[in-house]
Amino acid sequence: MGNKVTMQTVTISKKEYEELVEKKLRYEYLYQIIEGDIFSPPPTNDIKEVIKAFKKTGLYNQKFIGSLEKGLKISPYFK
Repeated sequence: MGNKVTMQTVTISKKEYEELVEKKLRYEYLYQIIEGDIFSPPPTNDIKEVIKAFKKTGLYNQKFIGSLEKGLKISPYFK
């Protein structure tokens, strides 16, 4: 018995096609970003420098900063 490949046609609207293409492009873009950065080490291993940078943004409350600092202190990367 040989393997026989048959073509099948699926019909979708132009709008659906455009949405699929857009989603595919977004996925590929995110994949490229993640692939390049996910295994990169942080730019510094100085806890004080990291905390200072987070504080400087003004986006994080003191409770978060404290929790971040505590987590960094137990991280093997920052030892």
